[in-house]
Amino acid sequence: MTQSLKGKTALVTGASRGIGRAIAERLAKDGATVALNYNASKSGADEAVVAIQKAGGTAFAIQADLVDPATVPALFERLDDEFTKRNGSKALDILVNNAGNAGWVGFNDATPDSWDTLIAVYARAPFFIVQAALSRLADGGRIINISSAAATKPVTAAPIYSMAKAAINNLTHALASELGPRGITANAVAPGFTRTDANAAFRENPELVKAIEAQIALGRFGEASEIAAVVAFLASDEGHWVTGQTIEASGGYRL
Repeated sequence: MTQSLKGKTALVTGASRGIGRAIAERLAKDGATVALNYNASKSGADEAVVAIQKAGGTAFAIQADLVDPATVPALFERLDDEFTKRNGSKALDILVNNAGNAGWVGFNDATPDSWDTLIAVYARAPFFIVQAALSRLADGGRIINISSAAATKPVTAAPIYSMAKAAINNLTHALASELGPRGITANAVAPGFTRTDANAAFRENPELVKAIEAQIALGRFGEASEIAAVVAFLASDEGHWVTGQTIEASGGYRL
């Protein structure tokens, strides 16, 4: 097992399940000390930490509801304490913005409140998490934002989500220019349809699944571990020459 991230620290938001959990597990497997942020699912976050520790990795969980902007400074205070306790330093090497909430709000169902809640988590939180991270992020560090294929191929059933993910791609580009002088890379990974518990009910409709798979060049839903593998590459030393990019990891969705 390669330990390409040995001695590195990482924060993964929305890491109690699905893609976020797979990313946290992969970064820990590669040697990083991983902070898993979660909102509602303490049990999921605790399970992920136990799984990482059983596999020989190091991780801990921190709760923060990113709908509330006041939780960002509190999240970083906790993070500083935990990293200092473990490493003698609050330095952060890898930041993965992955947190999300229910994205499937259509044009007719949307309200100003639902718009605000979605934008708060998918667009505002990553911006202010990066802002808070900048004084802690080590030179040569990594920012990896989880975008979506919907950013460039909007899903009509999820217009607010699609808008927010397009904003993440733009933020990623801006960060790469801003942080290049410090050797910090900023990239986005854009999954397509990926098998997670969040879409388990949706996948019980075989006709719908068949219709979606027909739009994917490789003919199936992705696995969370396949998204995590792309993130792990960008987080590694081998990914140091890639910045300002949105890498779609969708199996070739709607080519």
